[in-house]
Amino acid sequence: MTPALVGVFGYIVVQFLIGVVVARRIETEDDYLLAGRSLGLRLSSFTIFATWFGAESCVGAAGMIYKNGLSGASSDPFGYTLCLLLMASVFAAPLWKRKLTTVADLFRERYSKQIEQFAVLLMLPTSALWAASQLRAFGQVLSASSDLSLTFTISIAAVIVITYTVLGGFWADAVTDFVQGIALIIGLIALLVAVSDSLTSEVITASLAPERVRLFGDAPFLETLDAWLVPICGSVVAQELITRVSASRSAAVAQQASFAASGLYLFIGLIPAFIGLVGVALLPTLDDAEQLLPVLAKTHLNGAMYVLFAGALVSAILSTVDSTLLAASSLLCHNILIPRLSLTEAQKVRLNRAGVVAFGIMAYLFALYGGSVYELVKTASTFGSAGIFALLLFGLFTSFGGAKSAAAALVFGAGVWAIAQFAFDLKYAYTLSIFSAVLAYILIAIWEKRASKPNDVLSIR
Repeated sequence: MTPALVGVFGYIVVQFLIGVVVARRIETEDDYLLAGRSLGLRLSSFTIFATWFGAESCVGAAGMIYKNGLSGASSDPFGYTLCLLLMASVFAAPLWKRKLTTVADLFRERYSKQIEQFAVLLMLPTSALWAASQLRAFGQVLSASSDLSLTFTISIAAVIVITYTVLGGFWADAVTDFVQGIALIIGLIALLVAVSDSLTSEVITASLAPERVRLFGDAPFLETLDAWLVPICGSVVAQELITRVSASRSAAVAQQASFAASGLYLFIGLIPAFIGLVGVALLPTLDDAEQLLPVLAKTHLNGAMYVLFAGALVSAILSTVDSTLLAASSLLCHNILIPRLSLTEAQKVRLNRAGVVAFGIMAYLFALYGGSVYELVKTASTFGSAGIFALLLFGLFTSFGGAKSAAAALVFGAGVWAIAQFAFDLKYAYTLSIFSAVLAYILIAIWEKRASKPNDVLSIR
């Protein structure tokens, strides 16, 4: 076993130990899913930062920029930074004040039970796909650090993360996010320094050519808009993010932590972006672009620092998988199963743990057969989220519209996306789905309001 693998498994053992210790604090469903709604500013900031700062921000983003230049960075770090700013400035405080366990709770309170359950069915594949992207990235890192095959390393990742998540819940996730975040920041800065030391003027000139540093590239306007709307609108409604906001100690902490996380995300996310730019000159014949960051780390970092980097990256990925599996389990168990059962708090926790196992297995299968990290993340952010965004926007801030308008938004959002994506292969399918979901909501809400007027008149008479 290589020193890197020893270091990686050392990180994993530490996470398990944290999970064992923290698991003693879990008595209720709120403890397991939301850390008892008691996170302070420091833990909240790091756990919100860690929502997506794992596979896509490091392995996926560096690989996309390696292939496409800076225009491949619309999601990471810029899109998700804007997403966190949107959460901080618009949604964080109102969401926290609702005391939600899941975003579907809002849809039940504001619309109906049927809308709650319909929304859950659309959101569940998103979390499974997101977890799959992280498992695949975990496998990429282990594969680059050893002679093990990608399939075998993804299998190892699945077993580890399912067991770890079942054990510790969100308490363990929040604590390890803080530890892993600091370790990952140190590792990325060390890699940046090491790579920068090897750069020559020729390498810099070749890698920073004008066509590679254009943020928007040559794509048509609608395609560019689509690339930015996916991480912003598609991710601000993610249960993983809303869980972290809801777990904060107060509305003020939720908002402040979201602002802090957005700044941290941009600052640290620029490191993989820069490495992706210069990587094309350092490793011009790399077969798999997603191997860029692990290979450069292995080449440029000494033994101890590489162990730190690989371990921190893997543990950050594990933490992201942790939250996605918890999100999927909470949606299924809290919003679909538990309302139909009469359970004690201990039984609710056990049911959520069983849900984590089920979705972990599903994510494992997606990771093996679902494509690249980037493709998995893009699919996760677009599937069904247009309608969810419309419901969150109108439901949280207005009394306009009801169950019928909510149903129309969900149906048209998902339906238009699927047709545009798969039947016509349009590069702006998500933009069309957002527009369709919002328009459907507004039109049906107007119809609902007009249809209710005759009844109001008759009731007055």
